[in-house]
Amino acid sequence: MSQSTYQTVVLAQRPTANIVPGETFRLKTDPLLTEADLKDGQVLIETLYLSLDPAMRGWLKDTRSYLPPVQLGERMRGAAIGKIIASKAASFAVGDYVAGVTGWTELAIADATSITRLELPPNGKLTDALGVLGMTGLTAYFGILEVGKVKAGDFVVVSGAAGATGSVVCQIAKIKGAKVLGLAGSDEKVKWLQELGCDEALNYKAPGFAESFHEKTTDLIDVFFDNVGGEILELALAKAKPHARFVMCGAISQYNKTIPSGPRNLTQVIVNRIRMEGFIVLDFAAQYGTARKELAQWLAEGKIQRKETIVKGGLAAAEQALLGLFEGINTGKMLVEIKADEGSGSKL
Repeated sequence: MSQSTYQTVVLAQRPTANIVPGETFRLKTDPLLTEADLKDGQVLIETLYLSLDPAMRGWLKDTRSYLPPVQLGERMRGAAIGKIIASKAASFAVGDYVAGVTGWTELAIADATSITRLELPPNGKLTDALGVLGMTGLTAYFGILEVGKVKAGDFVVVSGAAGATGSVVCQIAKIKGAKVLGLAGSDEKVKWLQELGCDEALNYKAPGFAESFHEKTTDLIDVFFDNVGGEILELALAKAKPHARFVMCGAISQYNKTIPSGPRNLTQVIVNRIRMEGFIVLDFAAQYGTARKELAQWLAEGKIQRKETIVKGGLAAAEQALLGLFEGINTGKMLVEIKADEGSGSKL
């Protein structure tokens, strides 16, 4: 960022399949924002880290959803961590670290009511606000506890288990006394899941995966937390107990397909009286505070571990990093570093 301008990434073209670097998005340069551009109750934020999430692919489609699509020429939507560099809001001071949905930009003006001051546990770090203590951690928390209603003795299977949400799901399920099988896309990720405490972990890209899955699920599934969809969902439906709970969090295997493929055995939902329920973390906004406190406590106690994949290179690296998210290059939370900062926010 120069002294006189700053950059923003905007949507240039809606992708029909995979995101295409250099076509889907474009960098836009604008005159530098200053305190003079603020209205009362607003702050100016310098972006430090961007959160990359599978849901972003859905926001690029011009279809009805839980949020309106990003419009052509509009700043790409996304959560971010930043530092306040100017303030006309009594509740925030220059130097405060905050999180909010400020988008893919180096500088953002935000209403004080739309951002959150960072509060981290004793062993927390700045980027936890986008991971285990952010929307991905909250998604895991409400998905497995409120939707999946996990309890001691349950057999829980998690797809996309080495991702930002799936890895936290596995650990919460273990905290609650469940037996956990995690599914991930590499042997290295499988090893990490075992280190997290998963009772079993499988590489879904390995030869013979379907046979291994059948062997590991002979006791049948109580709770299936799905981040992937497609063939893995089909396998899980075939091994569900009567009255199993299927938590439909995501379907990353389908988001970039021109012709999506679904499970061919949905009749198992009828035969085994499976409760298959989708959810959006925004449904639980009123309970975020309570959930963050419990997640922070587990993190402080060492009951939850986390990993991050941080892509450097600023805004120019964001679109390639987002493509990489769908290729599975990340373990744990995927972030783009816009500007390095060692700040730690406020402590709980």
